[in-house]
Amino acid sequence: MINMRRQFILNVAALSPNELGEDTPHLNRLAERGTISPLVAPQPALTSVSHATMLTGLAPKEHGIIANGWYDPRYAKVLNWNRSDRVVEGEKLWETARRMNPNIKTANLFWRYCTHASCDFVLTERPTYFANGRKGADVYSPQDDIKRSLINRHGPFPFFNFWGPKASMRSSEWIASITRDLLEREDFDLVLCYAPGLDYDGQRFGPTSAQAKSALREGDRVFGKLFERAIELGYDVSVVSDYGFTPVSKPVFINRALREAGYLSIESAANGELLEPGDSKAFAISDNQAAHIYFNDHSIKEEVKLLVESLSGVAEVLTPDRSEALGHERSGELLAIAESDAWFAYPYWLDESKAPDFSHCVDIFSKPGFDPCEMFLREGLSGKLHVAKRFLQLKLGIRAPFDVISTRHDQVRGARNIKPQSPNDGATLITSWQRDIDPLKESSTSSMGPSLESISMTDLKTLWLDRMFT
Repeated sequence: MINMRRQFILNVAALSPNELGEDTPHLNRLAERGTISPLVAPQPALTSVSHATMLTGLAPKEHGIIANGWYDPRYAKVLNWNRSDRVVEGEKLWETARRMNPNIKTANLFWRYCTHASCDFVLTERPTYFANGRKGADVYSPQDDIKRSLINRHGPFPFFNFWGPKASMRSSEWIASITRDLLEREDFDLVLCYAPGLDYDGQRFGPTSAQAKSALREGDRVFGKLFERAIELGYDVSVVSDYGFTPVSKPVFINRALREAGYLSIESAANGELLEPGDSKAFAISDNQAAHIYFNDHSIKEEVKLLVESLSGVAEVLTPDRSEALGHERSGELLAIAESDAWFAYPYWLDESKAPDFSHCVDIFSKPGFDPCEMFLREGLSGKLHVAKRFLQLKLGIRAPFDVISTRHDQVRGARNIKPQSPNDGATLITSWQRDIDPLKESSTSSMGPSLESISMTDLKTLWLDRMFT
């Protein structure tokens, strides 16, 4: 008979140790009960990269999730925000746990790459793309009976509050509610839940803004009710995050610089200028403060490196010997890192009148990079009238592009912190139990409980398994 402690792992996006304080009474109590530590995220510190690292214990160049999107030369396409568990290389947490105890029951809610995972229950966002171009809210689960019963009790998933101009804590509140329901009604030994509610206003307005502080207070209430109920039900609780935020004010248009230098190939199509990565000598996939640079012409690698290093807002350009995200077949050959107040924007066109039609849309699969502008509506009177027109057309069932977002990249005020100046500005780990403290490594003991030196995300899988089975 194997003794086993049940584990509940809650991933709260963008939560940093330095945010715990007067706005976070529930998280404070959890830290006082157990232990809090800064987490060292892999580079680049991005959603998908961190999730895969935590769950496999491997570096990005080993598990293959080197960013939120990458270039596939076989299809000559940029593949953003893949969902399938099968693209993550290495044995995942629940797979190792099942090898240690074949009877274990596991659930995975909304962690990246959870579709097609071997968990006993899986649930994540997956909108419906109708043939007429309309996008509908829905979730994916192969366990349709549990999915339907949860939706019947809690209503449909508010997908349009999960990403886009309406992104808000409402989607995470729904996730928290159905997770609590699942904990109470089902008998799982390992439950993972991801809630991105703190992600939005930290990007829109900056991590120290009044709006971000308000979201932090609301998130503490929502998440606190969830993990406190998990403790009541006998679970060990871990609250983790995948990165912290840093204030930014300077977009870096890396592909525009590469285009002006003659490295990009552009097609003038009926719907605007389109990047042709398969024909480009070099191009970049931008994501917050990191950008993978890919080459079809390897002879220009050094000159491209010098060019990118010269751009205002670029801190450094890494080679494979200096980055744990390079060296995989999916990665670029160089990785550009932005300065602390800068971030990489994806646009490659030089004339706004030639921008592709998807530039004003929430279209995460068409853009060669991450676009935080998708959280802003068009501004000004003409912009507001245009938005009102599109919403009316939508209600009337008239087919039209939902081109309602702003393209003002200078309004973005927060980005995922690629190189935190202090460990307390990055990711965090809070456990409901007090971990053993090595007196040689202890950094401090705060009023919120023992505080350890930073722990690497690659160590979390072992930490959770040790707690679960010893």
